[in-house]
Amino acid sequence: MVGLVLVLLTRDGRQDVTPATPSDAPRASPAEAASALAAFVEAVERRDARALEQLAPPSPPAARDLLSDIAANVDSLDLDGVSARYVDQAGAVAPDGSWSGVAELGWRLRGFDQEAARSEVVVRFAPSGEGLGIVGFEARGDGTRLPLWLRAPLSVTRSDRVLVMVDGPQDEADSVAARATRGIGVVRRVLPDWSGPVVVEVPATAADLDEALGVAPGTYAGIAAVTAPAGSDDDGRGPVHVFVNPDVTDGLRRAGAQVVMSHELVHVATDAVRRPVESWLLEGFADYVALRDSPLPDDVTLGRAIAAARRDGVPRSLPRATDFDTRGQDLQARYEEAWLACRIIAERGGENGLKDLYLRASGGGSTKRLLRHSSLPLNALVKTWRDRLRLLSRSS
Repeated sequence: MVGLVLVLLTRDGRQDVTPATPSDAPRASPAEAASALAAFVEAVERRDARALEQLAPPSPPAARDLLSDIAANVDSLDLDGVSARYVDQAGAVAPDGSWSGVAELGWRLRGFDQEAARSEVVVRFAPSGEGLGIVGFEARGDGTRLPLWLRAPLSVTRSDRVLVMVDGPQDEADSVAARATRGIGVVRRVLPDWSGPVVVEVPATAADLDEALGVAPGTYAGIAAVTAPAGSDDDGRGPVHVFVNPDVTDGLRRAGAQVVMSHELVHVATDAVRRPVESWLLEGFADYVALRDSPLPDDVTLGRAIAAARRDGVPRSLPRATDFDTRGQDLQARYEEAWLACRIIAERGGENGLKDLYLRASGGGSTKRLLRHSSLPLNALVKTWRDRLRLLSRSS
């Protein structure tokens, strides 16, 4: 920035102005930032790890390590369609000439993503030679997402239908990939026309998961996994991935972790992110598929719903959208209640009846209207559901 200092002197009623002198303060250069981003994209496209590393400024040393890690991620993930467009300056320029700018990033996983994901990220720049170097990348903090491949070195496991990236050890990536592969088989028992592909992302912590999804800290602290767009998805065309919260899933038994994965894969298979369905049907159907062949008794699979009914009484209505707030009280009980409702529909009208209801609802049909023309209208479903919960809460 150029600073101007004007000094007004009064002499005999006349005002004199001293000449303005330019400041030596460092300035942001959008042109140099755009050039650095173009060099970043070119190095990624050419899979040139050395060129990426050379984009790091002399200081801090961690910048070179990060760019080296990014080069490895690009190769193992087989990224293509990478783009980076400078948007604006973010904050002031530091005395050492370093500063941050916002860039619109695009990226695609070859063989898995049909369209590129896009998100605005903060890029930290610092003087390097005659231009700018790239120090690192950060989330913007306003709902935009920082992709996992820009954060840290990733462990990657891939097959024809499954790609898993983990900010952690390779054995964890292998384990998650095996879970996803089994999950595809579970989903196909009810939805045989679907077979993937699936991308699963596992950040290092729950806090990193929030940042990867562009949500407020703590939003997904108690959630085991979520299916969501990989980028900002403003046009509704970007890829959808499964994001796993290791802080929760690491504490689950193998069977529990498998149910979580299978549940999320139902959302992927039915494009649930972009096909709005009433929340109880959305979550209940996913749990129905995931738990379809579970040998566990009701006092286990419905344990939290039973406990909530004993404590607060049997709910008067099926769970609403607000009941599935990620920070809501008794969230797991709401999932179990939704699953019970779907199980009752399958008991009355058969599994194909439940599947038909879900697919018609996801195609835009009214759930209430669809149930009205089935063997179990909504009022009858709610009554049967409440009676079942009441019986379970008294006998378990």
